[in-house]
Amino acid sequence: MDPMTVPAPKRLRAAALGAAVVAALLGLAPQAAAAAPAPPSADAGSRAAAHRAAAAPASLATLSRFFAREGRVSLAAARPRIDGAALPVHYLSPEFVAGKAGAPVARLEFLASKAVSADGQTAALWTAKTPAGWQVVNIAAGDDEFRYTARGARKLPGGTVFREPQIDAWYVAGGTRVLPLDEDAVRAVGARGTTLAAYRTRVAKAYGDKLPGSAYAKAGKAGGYAPAAATAAPAAAAPSAAPLAAGAAAGALALGALGTLAVRRRRAAARP
Repeated sequence: MDPMTVPAPKRLRAAALGAAVVAALLGLAPQAAAAAPAPPSADAGSRAAAHRAAAAPASLATLSRFFAREGRVSLAAARPRIDGAALPVHYLSPEFVAGKAGAPVARLEFLASKAVSADGQTAALWTAKTPAGWQVVNIAAGDDEFRYTARGARKLPGGTVFREPQIDAWYVAGGTRVLPLDEDAVRAVGARGTTLAAYRTRVAKAYGDKLPGSAYAKAGKAGGYAPAAATAAPAAAAPSAAPLAAGAAAGALALGALGTLAVRRRRAAARP
């Protein structure tokens, strides 16, 4: 039917409906396309304090034992050193998962310092501010934090590199996009990445019922999907991982990031 032949009341109703649809789309567009703000990072003073904690004699002695585990190198020959400045490491934010207005996609979890042994092994010393000051709270084999930060800077300059610890996936977020940096992230969001809004929908569905304060967390299921062995502290870890759990990484989606990562890092380090 020719639109001009539609009776006036129907034309008015159709026009009103069309205007309402357009208004709804316009109202939703800014929300869907809005870019999440950048998360707070560490200031120069915090980075310097974290570096001092990582380079302290006690930390280097612990590193020697870490690198000498399983007979890979002798304790005396390990001669670990700290390579470069402390690096801020961001994880998926529970506030973002919960849909809190203005929440950044990730939050600062800890600072990492890269350690290298005389035989070429690498490790990340996680440092966090505790009631006793800046301390090393965990040691993880490998260089994921540094490698993915560099990869993210190349892929999306100025973006925020972050980890989704529940699936061990690394991303870089900037503007309204979330791009994958490893195979786990590609499986989650595709090789070309996804929008920030679509990523939020995915993580809300996956973890929305596991946030701090949820029944899941209150039931003591902080180990999440990790195998039972993942809750054991690595034998060569720093003196205690408790300060991180109580401080910078408190409530990291209540899924036991520390234990899961330690197991995965040991498994990855064992690969040829």
